[in-house]
Amino acid sequence: MNVFSRIYRSIGAVLLIGFLVLFAGSTATVAAPAPTPSATNDSEGPHFYSDLSIDVSDTVDGDVYASGQSVTISGNITGDVIAAAQTITITGTVDGNVRLAGQNVTISGDVSRSATIFAGSINVTKTGKLGNDLVGAAGDLKISGNVGRDLMASVDRLSIDGTVGGNATYYSDTEAQIAQGSVDGAVERVAPPQKTSQDPSPGASFVSWSLGLLYALVALSLVTLFAGLLFPRWLSRVTNHLIPSPWKALLVGFLAALAVPVALLVLLVTIIGAPLALTGLLVWIALTLATFVYGAFYIGRLLLRGNQPPVLKSFIGGLILIIALHIPWLNIVVWFAMVFFGLGAQLLEFHSQRPWRTKPKVENTSSAPLPAAVDDGNSGPRTL
Repeated sequence: MNVFSRIYRSIGAVLLIGFLVLFAGSTATVAAPAPTPSATNDSEGPHFYSDLSIDVSDTVDGDVYASGQSVTISGNITGDVIAAAQTITITGTVDGNVRLAGQNVTISGDVSRSATIFAGSINVTKTGKLGNDLVGAAGDLKISGNVGRDLMASVDRLSIDGTVGGNATYYSDTEAQIAQGSVDGAVERVAPPQKTSQDPSPGASFVSWSLGLLYALVALSLVTLFAGLLFPRWLSRVTNHLIPSPWKALLVGFLAALAVPVALLVLLVTIIGAPLALTGLLVWIALTLATFVYGAFYIGRLLLRGNQPPVLKSFIGGLILIIALHIPWLNIVVWFAMVFFGLGAQLLEFHSQRPWRTKPKVENTSSAPLPAAVDDGNSGPRTL
């Protein structure tokens, strides 16, 4: 099992290599002229290639980093080859190691050292040769050529009709097809543990459901109590949008639930807007989680129409909402209604509180009373 711990530790490293290859390749195409599909480079040091189709056909004195849809190594590489592509083919000579991630990997050339490969299918042809170890994971692994030392792989299907100079250890559900005398050392198959499917009894299921309900009642009731105690006015203002026009809030919440994630994804893809997208995602998650509190308070307002304390309304509504969310099938409808109504009510309240909103001026239409006129016996009345 220590062998396979090495395999699984390598998975993260290979995935990281793939991202580095993509980044490095894109950086190279910006900093220097993009390489042609048939790449020739005789200078020393690491070389980066990124294109739809790449063929490194001549001598490269150093390491090769490549990413694309199709990568072919047909020349002579004095260092290592690190590549990520849909199809990777090595027909040339690699004096170092190869680290590959792709869908289909074919090795028909000569690799002097070891190979670490994660792919859908791996094929070491009759002309293919690995000087040291082959470590990796694949759906199909076929070795018709020569592996100098050990084979360590996690596979669905394994066939060996070439030669393995050391031990062959594989993790699989099925037995490998290994020709007689193909493996010089020991052959070990590690079978995955069999899952024991045993349905729980109705009594155990009921106890588990009851414990989950009890935990939710205690934990979420505390949330509703604190919300009703700390934010009574805000709860009332948000849920006020659900009383005269609940369907308006439902429509706004439904449209926002569809549009906002798409908008955040577009911002994230633009790279420049990624920080704004991550911030918006955190805000959106907070608004979604807050729908439970508003839903509980709204239910409490519908049941208790008097002047009861907001804490009591939140608590009673929260108990009902928690129980409804634990009833199979009904919980799906209740959850969607809670989220859509809650999001719509919050957005409508934010819209009503927008800072640029101007309130119409109230004109004073009442006229002031005229001063009383006093007749002092002269030619006309005189005002006081």
